[in-house]
Amino acid sequence: MIDLHTHSSISDGTDTPGALINKALAHDITVLALTDHDTIAGWDEAVAYLRPNLDLVLGSEISCQTQDGISVHMLGLLFDPLDQQLQQTLAQTRENRYGRMERIISRLNQAGFEISMSEVLAQLSEGATLGRPHLADALIEKGIVKSREEAFSELLHNHSKYYVSHYSPTPEETIRQIKAAGGVAVIAHPFASLRGRTISSETFTTLVAAGLDGIEVDHRDHSQEQRELLRTIAADFGLVSTGSSDYHGNGKLNLLGEFTTSIAQWEKLESRARERRVVRV
Repeated sequence: MIDLHTHSSISDGTDTPGALINKALAHDITVLALTDHDTIAGWDEAVAYLRPNLDLVLGSEISCQTQDGISVHMLGLLFDPLDQQLQQTLAQTRENRYGRMERIISRLNQAGFEISMSEVLAQLSEGATLGRPHLADALIEKGIVKSREEAFSELLHNHSKYYVSHYSPTPEETIRQIKAAGGVAVIAHPFASLRGRTISSETFTTLVAAGLDGIEVDHRDHSQEQRELLRTIAADFGLVSTGSSDYHGNGKLNLLGEFTTSIAQWEKLESRARERRVVRV
């Protein structure tokens, strides 16, 4: 099984990178991509836990925003971790997450929800990328909500009055940076409308012109109709169609390996990288 989109405690997952590797081995995953939000800080630990029968694809899920304010997530895989431009973009995105969090907390406080930045930061593991799931965990700790699912459905979703966007490069800029760093770019869950506004089918024209390699077609947040449309778009543009779990661990329904990528599509995607950077022991 090939799962090309997972998260660890280095961003908003609950398993450490090492624990994630062990779970992948236990679930008979053969190819696993570690794609924490806007960071590569978990790569070394994941590699240290790697065992035979599992190929590790190192990457990151990079936060983007279109010119008209639509949030887009781009999976960058197999890129050079020493590429300075891409690392600067990731660092700037992470830094801006703190200002965004402070503004969300301020709005919650004004509405009578007593939560502080220090309580949110207490939910982060060392080196983790700050995100709304950490605020959700702090709200759970305070007894304000019972679960991450409740926190997002009631308070933290993209249409909430407490929502605040943050700095992100455009998807086209991000794709070009991933490609310049020798990697491949796959747009994550592009039609996941429950997360907020989504891009239109027409947007793929500019993404492909920037160098897009693939579309995450099979994902929990896509309906069957949306998957069929995305598969058609991928075929029309000659893009790779992937399937992924978007696994986060406890507190999110996504199961490791619940959606997967075919071997043929994976081999096509890997061939588009500048170098063979899959890690195996």
